[in-house]
Amino acid sequence: MSMELRKAIDQISKDKGIDRDLLVDTLEEAVRTSVMRKFGDEIDIEVSFNEEDGEIEVYQFKAVVEEVEDEGTEITLADAQQHDPGAQMDDELGFRLKVEDLGRIAAQSAKQVIIQRMRDAEQEIIYEEYKDRIGEIASGIIQRRDKMGWIINLGRTEALLPKDEQIPRERYKRGDRVQAFMIDVRREGRGPQVIVSRSHPDYMITLFKREVPEVADNTVSIIGVARDPGSRAKVAVTSHDRDVDPVGACVGIRGSRIQNVVQELRGERIDIVVWSPDVATYAVNALSPAIITRITVDEEEKMLEVVVPDDQLTLAIGRKGQNVKLASKLLDWKIDIFTESRYGELHAELQSLEQIASVAEIPVEKFIVAGYDSMEKLVTASDEQLQEIESITEDKVGDIRSAINLLNSFHSQAAAHEEQDGLKDEEKAPATEAGEESEADEQAEKPVDATDESAE
Repeated sequence: MSMELRKAIDQISKDKGIDRDLLVDTLEEAVRTSVMRKFGDEIDIEVSFNEEDGEIEVYQFKAVVEEVEDEGTEITLADAQQHDPGAQMDDELGFRLKVEDLGRIAAQSAKQVIIQRMRDAEQEIIYEEYKDRIGEIASGIIQRRDKMGWIINLGRTEALLPKDEQIPRERYKRGDRVQAFMIDVRREGRGPQVIVSRSHPDYMITLFKREVPEVADNTVSIIGVARDPGSRAKVAVTSHDRDVDPVGACVGIRGSRIQNVVQELRGERIDIVVWSPDVATYAVNALSPAIITRITVDEEEKMLEVVVPDDQLTLAIGRKGQNVKLASKLLDWKIDIFTESRYGELHAELQSLEQIASVAEIPVEKFIVAGYDSMEKLVTASDEQLQEIESITEDKVGDIRSAINLLNSFHSQAAAHEEQDGLKDEEKAPATEAGEESEADEQAEKPVDATDESAE
């Protein structure tokens, strides 16, 4: 070996970004391994790289003894004094070995060890580099597709975009440039494997940090993200500066900022929602654009009962339930949505059950837990079935029957009074006026279509 070895070490260190001392240690270890393979593990050797000469120096050490039992590790005093006149018993003498004498096989073995150690060192550097970049956006070229997903060339290493981390219906071909969010880095036999995602909620947060300076400097915080990747998302935001509108900051002038995020996510619709510490207010914002008329909060069960006008139900639920699902995911609360008419029916039903439970002197919850959540179910239940309800005795079954009959009688009388009042009104009104009112009532029951000219 010569000065060319030192130049090669310097060049490899520069090109691969590998520490020079690590390369030298690797080279010394490779030569040591080759020497041991040729002369055996018993010999005592020392390998070092001479920086001045640019050569590898190998020294074999032997102990000075009276009688040699192992020529590889021992030498007689007479032979030792031929090399060093000052040698004495029990001294250790070093003899330089010529690396060139290792032989072709040993040299090839040393080369393989050096290459492998360099590859390991390079992979470790890449692993450490990308491990610290988890949570960043990576950009690369689609290289190929395998059974796990798409392989992306990031330059120094490869990334895997698994199938379950892709945006549904996105299509790629070899050579496409793509961006993704780094979620993990794994040690693999072929080198570090970077795992990336395009459907992760944090990917959207990182995109907003890149596009919105107020998010990047934490003037506006993103509290949560709920995504249906490739279709729709809801992003909850709040401002730490009362002069900064969090929604306006994220949307940008004429929607320029949010449009950049939408384009990167292949047209995914994004709703910017104002976060509130009050869960009811937060829910109203999250269910936008639907109009909410009433919200009941169950803190213990983390459940919301939301009431909307009848004509707002479809808007509140969304296409395939998407709007309410995303809102529920954003709040991390269960959301049940009722129309005003349905809520009124349920509320009236509950009032009747409460009246009957009061007569039986039991909590109404015991009816509901037992599966009797409507008057109809109580009426059709047999006496034996009712007695299976907790705290219901034979006497209380009689009380329940009496209460049911009383309520039915009351409802029948109320219905009869309403019918009589209606007939009296018809008798008072002229036939033509009654007809006009009837027609007006019919029109009022119909939803008004803004595009219907007759509505004008």
